[in-house]
Amino acid sequence: MPTLITVEQKAASRPRDYVRVAGADAEDFLQRMVSNDVTAAPCQALLLTPKARVIAPLVVVRRGPEDFLLLTEPGLGDVVRANLLRSRFAAKVEIEPEDHRSVIVFGEGEGIPNHDYGEPAFEVLDDSVEPTLLAEELERMRIEAGTAAWGKEIDDRVLPAEAGLTERAVSFTKGCYPGQEPIARLHHRGKANRGLRVLSVEGAGEGDELRYGDKVVGRITSAANGVALAYVRVEVPEDAELVTETGKARSLH
Repeated sequence: MPTLITVEQKAASRPRDYVRVAGADAEDFLQRMVSNDVTAAPCQALLLTPKARVIAPLVVVRRGPEDFLLLTEPGLGDVVRANLLRSRFAAKVEIEPEDHRSVIVFGEGEGIPNHDYGEPAFEVLDDSVEPTLLAEELERMRIEAGTAAWGKEIDDRVLPAEAGLTERAVSFTKGCYPGQEPIARLHHRGKANRGLRVLSVEGAGEGDELRYGDKVVGRITSAANGVALAYVRVEVPEDAELVTETGKARSLH
């Protein structure tokens, strides 16, 4: 049955790649491979290197006792599948790509919960609902919500804690998985040297270095219509005015 939305509800297309993980050992295999507890699916999770660098962000959806669907970013489906296949060994599990169509619907409803855009929302697959928001509008909502995106705030150089991913995509009570030790060590014994901030910007854009006094303290990673996301050193005061070569910035919240 297609999703019914009211005239007040907004919807937006959400490009993704999809990987099916199914078989008698599917749950145990995923539990050993990703950062979150898949028994709580649907949930966000990360596929990580042993040094806790991000290979791919995931949404894990359970479709049956032995059938999971992994939602990831466009272009990462083959990467996810290849990494999982290398670690499959004797596990009784099939790992194959699938084709679907994702739409984010804002408001209350049935679907995969989504917390990326600062408003209640859910994701539906292969539904006839038509988008009402442009990609540019969805991007601004993501930036204002402070949500990291692959290729902008997230890549293989970023630690999950720096991007705010441990709060939403990491379980500290489940069993072992690649990258668990560095993540746990940073969480319990230290802190990240930088973090994401939502900024109000004037005359500054994506890629600009941010200065506080005479020091470079950060870099803008995403920008849209006067708002931006940036990695900023944690010692910089939240209310500090930061400058770039062509503009200025200040924390929005």
